[in-house]
Amino acid sequence: MKNIYSLLIITVLLSACGGDNKKSVEDIIATQNLEQIRAKKASLDEQQQILIAELKQLESEIKKLDPQQKIPLITTFKAEEAIFNHFVELQGNVTTKQNVVINAEYGGLLKQIYVKEGQQVSKGQKLATIDDGGLGQQLAQLKIQTELAKTTFERQERLWNQKIGSEIQYLQTKANYEAQLQATNQLAKQLAKTIVRAPFSGTIDDIITDQGSVVAPGQSALFRIVNLKDMYIETDVPESYISSIKEGKTVDAEFSVLGKTITTKVSQVGDFINPANRTFKIQVPIPNKNESIKPNLTAKLKINDYTSDKAILIPQSIISENAKGEQYVYAVTDKNNDVAKAKRVIIETGKTQGDNIEVLSGLVNGNEIIDEGARSVKDGQDVKIIEIK
Repeated sequence: MKNIYSLLIITVLLSACGGDNKKSVEDIIATQNLEQIRAKKASLDEQQQILIAELKQLESEIKKLDPQQKIPLITTFKAEEAIFNHFVELQGNVTTKQNVVINAEYGGLLKQIYVKEGQQVSKGQKLATIDDGGLGQQLAQLKIQTELAKTTFERQERLWNQKIGSEIQYLQTKANYEAQLQATNQLAKQLAKTIVRAPFSGTIDDIITDQGSVVAPGQSALFRIVNLKDMYIETDVPESYISSIKEGKTVDAEFSVLGKTITTKVSQVGDFINPANRTFKIQVPIPNKNESIKPNLTAKLKINDYTSDKAILIPQSIISENAKGEQYVYAVTDKNNDVAKAKRVIIETGKTQGDNIEVLSGLVNGNEIIDEGARSVKDGQDVKIIEIK
């Protein structure tokens, strides 16, 4: 009896729901009947699931009937030979061989300074004098004695040539004259050290010791003189580039502080490998007519270590690698209008420059390479070309 009663209730509910399904959502909500609202929602949920399943069936059938729906969309570019210049980027410091601190060569009072800071001087120009402490008077007396010894020797020599006098007298006067002459020259050299002269043409960058100070030979720094005409950059280069960076290689020297770039060439390559950092030194001359480049200025060097007249460059982003460690890209073959086949091509790569890399083997001039979409295709798969770059 209970089963019959339950069945009767279910039948009534189903009949009621069947009638409710014909009503709109607004009508059901207007009844404010919770059971009817829930029943309507359950009915709509069921219909939604049925529609989703039917849409999936239709999409699957469309893909079967229309092969174009399965073809990946790609873009391509043509591999073209071009001139490829590879550059090594390094940091270097500007220096000059003519940047010297002049020290005193004679001890005494710094008697007179003849130049000012920033003054241009010529090679050999007098910069200062050091009190000689009577050395000049001694030299004057010694010169008189030397002249007397010379006169005596010349007279004795004339007599000796006439076979007059003894040989010992001749030799004694000759030895006395030569000794006096040597002593005079030696004292003259000492006196010359009391005059400080410019070792080369340049600018007095700094006057280190004031006039009136007592200086000592080899210890007292007097001036700094700099010549900014003959400048060069020196830098350390990793030993891996020892066979590619040679004298005559083109260099772009960028001075970011000055906002200028100078093109020059490597003038000197060191023969010694520093065991501490495994580098060798190179020098790059820098023309400096307006003297805007100063010693110790930092420069960024781009050195051309490799050039190829017929290089094929491709983006690094399209290269993949297989389980064997081989690099590969996808080219297109059997092209028919905008539809083609993807072909996996094993390549060998060389040097990089920015986002591009040189292909040494595997590609030839004119190959059409897959760019966008390269990661989503497979070997032998049909592809659709939407753009050729």
